[in-house]
Amino acid sequence: MPPPSRPGQPARRQQGRRATAPGSDLREAILAATASLLADHPFSDLAVGDILTAAGVSRGSFYFYFDSKHAVLAELVRRAVAQGHAAAAPWLASPADPAAALRAGITAGARLWQASAPVLRAIVENWRTEPRLTALWLEQMQTFTDATIAQITADPRALEILSGQDIPAIAASLTWLGERLYYLAAIDTPPFDNQDTLISTLLHIWTAALYQQPQAGTAGGLPPGEPG
Repeated sequence: MPPPSRPGQPARRQQGRRATAPGSDLREAILAATASLLADHPFSDLAVGDILTAAGVSRGSFYFYFDSKHAVLAELVRRAVAQGHAAAAPWLASPADPAAALRAGITAGARLWQASAPVLRAIVENWRTEPRLTALWLEQMQTFTDATIAQITADPRALEILSGQDIPAIAASLTWLGERLYYLAAIDTPPFDNQDTLISTLLHIWTAALYQQPQAGTAGGLPPGEPG
C-alpha cells in the first residue's frame, strides 16, 4: 500500500497510469479531436481508431459516449446549427432596421461556415450515406425553413408579394440555396470563395424573392447565420 500523502502535497499517482480526465472532458476531447481530424481527412476515410489516437481516449471511453463516428459528427453538427440559429435571431425578431440585421446575420453565417468548415463540409458531403445522418440534416435544415416560413407569414409585405405561392416551398428553396452557396464558399469554389460576393449574392436573391427589392441592403431575406 503506498504511503498516504502528506498535508499540502498532492497524492501520488500509480506508476504507469495517467490521471483520468472527468467524463465531460473525455467527451469534449472526442468531439474536438474529430473536428480537428476532419480538417485534413474526409469523413468517409476517418476511423474510430483515428479518433481514439487523436483524442487520447480508450475505445471503451469512446463507446460510452458515442456509438459510432456518425454520432460524433451529429453532435458537432447540432452545435454548429445552434450557432446558426443564434446568428439568425436578430433578423427573425423583426428589428427596426431589418436590412442591417439581415446583412449582419448573413455575414455571421459566412463566418460560422468558415470557422466550422470541416464539420459542415462533412455533413453536406455525407448526409445521404447513412440513415441517421440523412434524418439529422433534413431535420436541422427544416428548422431554418420553419424559421423562414414564420418570418414570411409575419410580414405583410412578403405575404402580399407571395400571394398564391406555396410559401413552405419558397422558404425551403431559399434555405437550401443558402446551404449550397455556403458550402461552395467553404470548399473555395469561385466566385463564392470571395466572402463579399457570397454575402451580396445571398442578400440580393432573398430580397428579390421575398420583397421584390433586389438591391443589396434592403429589408428581408435569408435567415441570417443559417449553416446550410
